Amino acid sequence: MSSAPGIDNGLLRRFTDRTRLVVWIGMAVTAVAAWAVLIAMAMAEQGGTLLSALCSPSGAAFGLESLAAGFVMWAAMSLAMMLPTAAPMISVYMDIAGTASARHKIVVPANVLAGGYLTVWLGFSLAATALQAGLRVAGVLDLWQGSLNMVLAGVVLILAGAYQFTPLKQACLSKCQNPMPFFLANWTDRTAGVFRLGLTQGLWCLGCCWALMMVAFATGLMNLVWMAVLGLVMMAEKLYAESRASPGAPA
Repeated sequence: MSSAPGIDNGLLRRFTDRTRLVVWIGMAVTAVAAWAVLIAMAMAEQGGTLLSALCSPSGAAFGLESLAAGFVMWAAMSLAMMLPTAAPMISVYMDIAGTASARHKIVVPANVLAGGYLTVWLGFSLAATALQAGLRVAGVLDLWQGSLNMVLAGVVLILAGAYQFTPLKQACLSKCQNPMPFFLANWTDRTAGVFRLGLTQGLWCLGCCWALMMVAFATGLMNLVWMAVLGLVMMAEKLYAESRASPGAPA
């Protein structure tokens, strides 16, 4: 494991902007594409075509095609909602990487870090797809709205709200809000190591945001308005501490 290069504002100004531009464009294109998939699926749902793919009217277990469609929905939802919230974390990594690059050190591209982060959320998408299938077979997930019945929806909302005040939520949120100490303490120039950094950040983010993601079962799986609102809430949680953080960093 390499020693962390710290932050040097003078060296950062010499770091090429093209690298940053490529990363931000890639993240933006991915997020926009995910929203496009969700919008297309929502429009298909209104036309009745998505329902046959995602849900079985007879309540039978999902087939492979239905499970694949469900996974695509959850993966698109995770990319659309969580990738923007990762921007502050990836920005911090690129700040440190910029200093390392200016000092002619080996730097692993930020997309490797993002890949580790998104791997966690793709794993979450698999788990959510399995949960959706189970709820559908149990007959508690409404076929037409893609939401739980009112009693269970209320329970989900209460539990999600209560989780916001638990020590685990606050511990994970603090890691998400201030990733710089973690990067400085665990800096590495190995691709596998940076991927593991992304996995770790993704797990902290999952611990911070999974309950809010589960609110989709209460509001409706294809409710785009609620997706956007919850995405903004999760981003605001991370940016709030970012705006209060000191700009300095260890040398």
